[in-house]
Amino acid sequence: MKSIPCLLMLLLWMLASPSRELLAKTPAKPNVLLLIVDDLNTWLMEDPTRYSGKVVAPNLQELGKQGIVFRRAYAASPVCCPSRTALLSGVRPWQSGMYENGLDSSASAALKQATSMPAVFKQAGYYTASYGKVGHGWRLGDVWDDSLAHRRDPAPPQAPLLPFTRGELDWGLTHLKEAEMSDTKIADAAVTQLQRKHDRPFFIACGLFHPHMPWYIPQKYFDMFPVDEVKTPEILDTDLDDLPPLGRAVTQGKAKFVDQVMENKVHKEGVRAYLAATAYADFQMGRVVEALKQSPYADNTIVVFLSDHGFHLGEKHHWQKNTLWQEATHCNLAFRVPGITTPSSVCQRCVSLQDLYPTLMDLTGLTPPSQVEGRSLVPLLKEPKAAWESTAITSWGDRYVAIRTEHYRYIRYRDDQEELYDLLNDPHEWTNQIKNQDYAADVEILRSKIPALKDMAPKLKSGRRSDD
Repeated sequence: MKSIPCLLMLLLWMLASPSRELLAKTPAKPNVLLLIVDDLNTWLMEDPTRYSGKVVAPNLQELGKQGIVFRRAYAASPVCCPSRTALLSGVRPWQSGMYENGLDSSASAALKQATSMPAVFKQAGYYTASYGKVGHGWRLGDVWDDSLAHRRDPAPPQAPLLPFTRGELDWGLTHLKEAEMSDTKIADAAVTQLQRKHDRPFFIACGLFHPHMPWYIPQKYFDMFPVDEVKTPEILDTDLDDLPPLGRAVTQGKAKFVDQVMENKVHKEGVRAYLAATAYADFQMGRVVEALKQSPYADNTIVVFLSDHGFHLGEKHHWQKNTLWQEATHCNLAFRVPGITTPSSVCQRCVSLQDLYPTLMDLTGLTPPSQVEGRSLVPLLKEPKAAWESTAITSWGDRYVAIRTEHYRYIRYRDDQEELYDLLNDPHEWTNQIKNQDYAADVEILRSKIPALKDMAPKLKSGRRSDD
């Protein structure tokens, strides 16, 4: 009889405490490693030898093969600050008014009410860390347990190296040792964090500045691409002739730079410098991916790799970003999700970086805040050919907007100035078909899928840029 109280206590303890078997079956929250590379074009995931006979980014290529690559991913905006603000806030640029760099995000009512992605992870008990260029221009508040801001490397003493350079539009050899470069230190910080022991799930974001201009890179990366082996994009002399006035104005300043590049016969040198900067960024990201691979967290970590937008290297007489054409809006996006993605998968559906926030919420079992726009990509992660409304919308400037489908790109500027490109037959976007009546019905459908001008937030006023 004396043993009955002991038995009762044992039964009560067993009922109140989860069994080891139950604990073993309860999955831990997955970690998230978010890798962002600035100004990185998409050809490295599609045709890595497009501008060179060599693979430019073997580490990022290999990461893509470990999961799924989205071949038709598009930025919410073709410039750093609004693109990153949109993907971290879940608020589209035409809802926030954050269309360009250097705008006062504190004046946006939509952003004031938004809860950022890292804030949701922190509230859910995640350890949060940010290294390098992650957010840009939107203060996220106290959301990081650890962080290291990005810094531009100083120009070498002999800069500017080009006789016609303007500001950041320059390239050449850095005077710094590679270990002293900002992106190297950013990768160092991410590697160190992945080598730590974590007793709770983590959300770690690592963002590299390169291949953003200026391109001051160590000699060894230039040596990888002999200038006589570099290939340049094809440029049509009359490419801008069929654009509306606002379309031509978009590239007016950079077209002059492209003309100078051509006149000085340094197009190959410019592309070579971009390749060198890309190879440097790939090497640093490779170190971060390898640190995860060697850690205890590799099998329970979602890895997302993206670029915030694309980059022109002379196409459509433009250099850098800030357009609504393919080169600037098209971005890299790849996922490796243990237990969900299949290695070497490719998805051809049109998706947006706006879809990242809801996707990560879905994958981690968290509830997205009410302001979050976009669609969870989980159906496509599981089945790349799943049914999908294959569209992606990008906005820029003073309420300019574009929509991309698997067939077309449609651009609406102000005052009914428009462009239409049949991408199945004109992948270079050389012929504006907006006045071709054969496309009239399709144009009406595309117009109906973008926000009306009256429904788009006015552009915010200029303000001091803040980086997180």
